Amino acid sequence: MHQQRQAYVYAFLTVLFWSTVATAFKITLRYLSALEMLLYASFTSTLILGIVLVLQGKMPLIRRCTRRDYLHSLVLGFLNPFLYYLILFKAYDLLPAQEAQPLNYTWPLMLVIMAGLTGRERIDLLRIMTMLVSFIGILIISTRGDLISFRVTNLPGALLAMGSSIVWASYWLANLRDRREEGVKLFLNFFFGFLYTLTLSICLAKLGRPSWPGLAGAAYIGIFEMGITFFVWMKALTLSRSSIQVTRLIYLSPFISLVFIHFIGGEAVRAASFFGLLFIVAGIVLQEWVGRRIKTANK
Repeated sequence: MHQQRQAYVYAFLTVLFWSTVATAFKITLRYLSALEMLLYASFTSTLILGIVLVLQGKMPLIRRCTRRDYLHSLVLGFLNPFLYYLILFKAYDLLPAQEAQPLNYTWPLMLVIMAGLTGRERIDLLRIMTMLVSFIGILIISTRGDLISFRVTNLPGALLAMGSSIVWASYWLANLRDRREEGVKLFLNFFFGFLYTLTLSICLAKLGRPSWPGLAGAAYIGIFEMGITFFVWMKALTLSRSSIQVTRLIYLSPFISLVFIHFIGGEAVRAASFFGLLFIVAGIVLQEWVGRRIKTANK
């Protein structure tokens, strides 16, 4: 029982950290461009992940990686952090945080769609109905509640936010085939992702002198969005009797995030943002319930 309580503590810490990052994105974008923010954040996360691997004594595992492993990390690093966060940060640059955050949260929905298109899972009528619940939420947020006129207030921003969820789902599916130790994979992915970002920054001559608030914000994102939080979450999963007991807590994150967006980010949270998020999360929860029901029926 004591161990399970520890698992909940680590899980709540993860939820708390992830709940702050939407606000951190928006505040940091006042001082840095999306590319600059990614450059300094990915550098910080790579450094943090490397330090953790040294402390865990896992650095020798990197030397054991094959050429194929490194090639795999080259591809995965391009998807995440490079492409995923570049698209996501630009979405936050165009949209209020209360809109970008829930639209990005549709990645579990995109994951199911992509798994169905690739033949990994069967999409039946019940799953389609649960997807429609989430899509209603997407429409509520994108139109800011004006469903009658059906006018999307910022189409490029909405497409970027949802596009980032497609990139993340692609990364997730590709990562499933990689059997290396999770910390090693993450470090190499972020190392190559940082190199991609650095190369693009040099090519576009985007390496100016950053402000201290911008650097501090990027460092915060690198630590608590991309870096140390991953290990805190893995600790929660390791200590918990069942992964489902802690994974359900993740659904609290987008709602807590709205609190930070309002009180720290200074955005007046609209009812449409809250109810749209409610529909999106409800659709995802129903989707997982249907998935577990199908797996149980097939046993």
